[in-house]
Amino acid sequence: MASLEQEIQQSKFENEFVKVNINVLFTANWLYNKISLVLKPFNVTHEQFNVLRILKGSHPRSMCQKDILSRMLAPNSNLTLIVKKLVHKGFITVLKCETDRREYQINITDAGIDLLKDIEKGFKDYYKISKSLSVSEAFHLNALLDKLRD
Repeated sequence: MASLEQEIQQSKFENEFVKVNINVLFTANWLYNKISLVLKPFNVTHEQFNVLRILKGSHPRSMCQKDILSRMLAPNSNLTLIVKKLVHKGFITVLKCETDRREYQINITDAGIDLLKDIEKGFKDYYKISKSLSVSEAFHLNALLDKLRD
């Protein structure tokens, strides 16, 4: 991959802080597009994939919508619509909570778990992107990104 300057055809930045912000945004979009290529054959959006992974992480326990939303990468997503689409595709089930009729218990189905396994196979090539970093570099990049969000 070319440098940020080459990619966006800009040779100078006001300072390194401006450059890092643009670089993080550009790289996030680049990664998003790469993941889209993996998810496209499975007819699943990033947000649907995120919800399925969250539900798989709690499986076999069910989760309520607010707990799913609190763990999502994009918490401003329309979770109600995402849930409806995943139910329609047969990847999750939704049951009303017996103790609170306003709440729903959401579970991943076997079909949802199988889909995640198939998607994971598609990610094998995607993960090669990260091979350009050493384990130490990945650790430091994670630490720097965490620090940036603080």
